[in-house]
Amino acid sequence: MATPAPAPDTDPADHQPDLRPLRAPRAAKERGTVMRDVAKLAGVSHQTVSRVLNEHPNVRAETRERVLAAMRSLNYRRNLAARTLATRESHTLGIIGFETTLFGPESMLYGIESAARAAGYLVSVATVRELAHRLVLEAVDRLAQHDVDGIIAIAPKPSVITALTHAPAGLACVAVGGAGSGGDPFPTVRVDNTAGARLATRHLLDLGHATVHHVAGPPDWPESQARVDGWRETLYAAGAVVPPVTAGWWDAAAGYEQGLRLAADPFVTAIFCANDRIALGVLRALHEAGRRVPEDVSVVGYDDMPDSGYFIPPLSTVHQDFGELGRRALAVLLRHMGRPSDDAPPEAVLVAPRLIPRSSTSTPRLLIS
Repeated sequence: MATPAPAPDTDPADHQPDLRPLRAPRAAKERGTVMRDVAKLAGVSHQTVSRVLNEHPNVRAETRERVLAAMRSLNYRRNLAARTLATRESHTLGIIGFETTLFGPESMLYGIESAARAAGYLVSVATVRELAHRLVLEAVDRLAQHDVDGIIAIAPKPSVITALTHAPAGLACVAVGGAGSGGDPFPTVRVDNTAGARLATRHLLDLGHATVHHVAGPPDWPESQARVDGWRETLYAAGAVVPPVTAGWWDAAAGYEQGLRLAADPFVTAIFCANDRIALGVLRALHEAGRRVPEDVSVVGYDDMPDSGYFIPPLSTVHQDFGELGRRALAVLLRHMGRPSDDAPPEAVLVAPRLIPRSSTSTPRLLIS
């Protein structure tokens, strides 16, 4: 009978049945704790301690807990200063975000930070009050002064891209978000917002709606404009009438205001909203006007917020995978850090969105009857 293969984190030193409380050796206390002291006390290898420190997933739970217990007993702290001097790397990444409650940018920040920590990097976050060029440039300078190995910036506006061009020579930078255009001087990673808008608009046309109205986000945000472009291109390709675009902020108040206007038009049967918060306002406006969703009007949002499935009715929407966005951004940054003088054109990575159909869309009532 074949012998089962060992788990990825196993080595001969890791199989120690002794679970008695760990006591720090006197010698370690006198000279200062090093990693080999932790390995010896936990009964594991030096490599296993390193994997625990870097939050590697292929470590058994019981092994991880024993290593952490040894670290607590020895009061062990990783000597980052020594590591930086030895490798000339701080093993710290900088992230530039901005103060907002918007779901997309907040989720991008979380996705990037989670990916960096999973890869064993520390994270230093610099936030700005607004996306002004001067403020973003100051954030770049702050992170550079902390000797970060690279910077990932959430870049919903071109001002962020411009500021990153002034980063110190040799400091790898990646922009994440809607402002990337494919011709930027450094790598960009973003969700394909044009494709997402096409999915939403095509879904409504395929249900039998003659055309689709669009409630857009702010016109000076590239993400908003990309969604307008995808919506308009899909209507043109289908030979459908292209209604005027109505724009506002990314919130329910803007959706409610535009929703009241659209609800007054009996020929409006389908609405694509630039995000789920706008869709929430549209749903309320339609309800107050006596227009039923989806019987009278179908509504599609964008983002797939965690609460979208609990709207009344549950909202059909376009899902953005912010976890994947963070992982792709980190992978691009690490490649860029490894070859900063490469003459190849900077990468422009697009993450594909997907449609989540729910109960807010259906065949128009006129076709049903």
